[in-house]
Amino acid sequence: MPDTPRPVPFRGGGFRPVSKRGAGLVVFALLLGLIEWGTRAGWISPLTLPRPSDVAATLVELARSGQLWTHLAPSLARLLVGSLLGVTAGIGVGILIGLFSHVRAGLIPLVAALFPIPKIALLPLFVIWFGIDEGSKYALIALGTFTPTVVATYGAVDNVDRTLVRMGQSFGLSWLSIVRKIVLPGALPGILSGLRVSIAIGIILLVAAEMLGAEYGIGAYILQAGSLYDLERLFAGVVILSTLGVVTSWAIGQIEAQLLRWRV
Repeated sequence: MPDTPRPVPFRGGGFRPVSKRGAGLVVFALLLGLIEWGTRAGWISPLTLPRPSDVAATLVELARSGQLWTHLAPSLARLLVGSLLGVTAGIGVGILIGLFSHVRAGLIPLVAALFPIPKIALLPLFVIWFGIDEGSKYALIALGTFTPTVVATYGAVDNVDRTLVRMGQSFGLSWLSIVRKIVLPGALPGILSGLRVSIAIGIILLVAAEMLGAEYGIGAYILQAGSLYDLERLFAGVVILSTLGVVTSWAIGQIEAQLLRWRV
């Protein structure tokens, strides 16, 4: 009797990530449960980590008193304005560097000189230039998001398959059509990936800027809690920042899903 042929499993997925719903929540729940157990059992000193239940109670009280939105609204406005300025300029300059050799030769050394500078170190200079109010905070976040966006953008343009560009030229497409139909769609995944890094840097610089001369904001709230050694409030501020990072990453993921539906 002939052997029954075995079905051959499909292996052409191309390492495409498979969504595992709930896995991240399970990891967070286990970690928080471990910390809660450790603090209650005495394995973790309350001077090192507060109980997650106490931090949650602090967050609830912040929301009920209205202080949450009082601090969150200015932070969101600063992050939005500063990141919008920096990311928009960064994408524009990065595309120009990727497309034009003269722009590349002139600007890449400047970007390479600006990129490694710790942007937090420039905050006192921005305060002198733009004042201690909102201008210096916008400028710091804009510069911090500008340089990584430039590097990610021109790197993404450089990584576009040149065979596709040559094919477009062979079919007689104009330069503008090649850029619009081949270069920009091909560079979009790299640009969006760089955007995640840029926004994360923007959140870090937001906190640093708000710790200097800001009455309201998540950074100012954390600074006040730290000066009083109030760990519950301090970690509540950290949780708010972490949540902000998760939400922005999720939003960028949704943008990717809409703009990159052609990629399988």
